[in-house]
Amino acid sequence: MNGQDADSRDDALVRAAALLAAAARVAVLTGAGISTDSGIPDFRGPNGLWTKNPAAEKSSTLQHYLSDPDARVFAWQNRLANSVHTREPNAGHLALVELERSKQLAALVTQNVDGLHQRAGSDPARVIEVHGTMHWTRCWTCGDRRPMEEALERVRGGEPDPDCLVCRAHARTGILKSDTISFGQNLVESVIARALAAADQCDVLLAVGTSLQVYPVASMVPRAKRAGAALVIVNGEATKLDHHADVFVRGSISHVLEEIVDAPGEPLRRNT
Repeated sequence: MNGQDADSRDDALVRAAALLAAAARVAVLTGAGISTDSGIPDFRGPNGLWTKNPAAEKSSTLQHYLSDPDARVFAWQNRLANSVHTREPNAGHLALVELERSKQLAALVTQNVDGLHQRAGSDPARVIEVHGTMHWTRCWTCGDRRPMEEALERVRGGEPDPDCLVCRAHARTGILKSDTISFGQNLVESVIARALAAADQCDVLLAVGTSLQVYPVASMVPRAKRAGAALVIVNGEATKLDHHADVFVRGSISHVLEEIVDAPGEPLRRNT
C-alpha cells in the first residue's frame, strides 16, 4: 500500500476498531515507531541514532563492545548523555494500557528497550521484551543484574568503564553492559518462545510501529495468520508484510491507537 486518502484512512480506522472490539485475545507487537512521539528516534531512519552517529552502532555490536575498551567508554558516555531515560509514555502507550484494562490484551511483545510500556501502566507480566531493557545492567561474566542508574552513578563519579563489583570481589574481570540484546548476541530462547506462543494463541495480532523486518519476532505475523487470527498493522510507512494485513492504517501511531482502542467499534471522533 503506497498511500491512503482521508476516506480510505477513516474506513481503515473503523475496520481496525471493529476487529479489536470483537477480539477476545489480542496480541500486540510494538517497534520503535510507537516511541517516536515520546521523542525517542528510531535507529536507521533519516534522523536515527545510528544514522547520525555510526560509532553508536559499532558500540551496539557485542564483539566490539567486549573487545574494545574505547567502545565501552563511548557507550557509557552515550548512556549518560542519552535523555531516553527521562522520556515519558505517549498516547499510544496509554491506549494499549486501556486495551489491557478491557481484559482483551493477552500479551504485549515489544522490540523496544525503553521500558515505556511498563511506565505507562502496562502489567510487566504481560510485556515481553524480546530485545531486553536499557534500564538494567548485566555482567557478561557472572550474570549479576542491577539497575542501570547504579552504573551510571559510578561513571559520573569518574569510572569511565565500570566493571562488575561481584566479579571484582572475587578477583575476576566482569564487563558490564546494558541488559539489551546487542548485534551478535543470542536472543533469549524462552522470551522468543513466549512471543511466538502469543501469536499462535491470539485472535487479533496488532503490529504497531515496526518495519517487520527483524526475525524471528517478525514471524509472529505469518504464525498468527496460520492460526486464523486477523492482522492489523499500524505504521508510518509500508512494511514488507503488509500483504498479510486485514487492515493497514498509516499515520501518527499514537493518534491512530487512540482512535481504534479508546472507543473501539464506535463512530470516530472527527476534527472539524
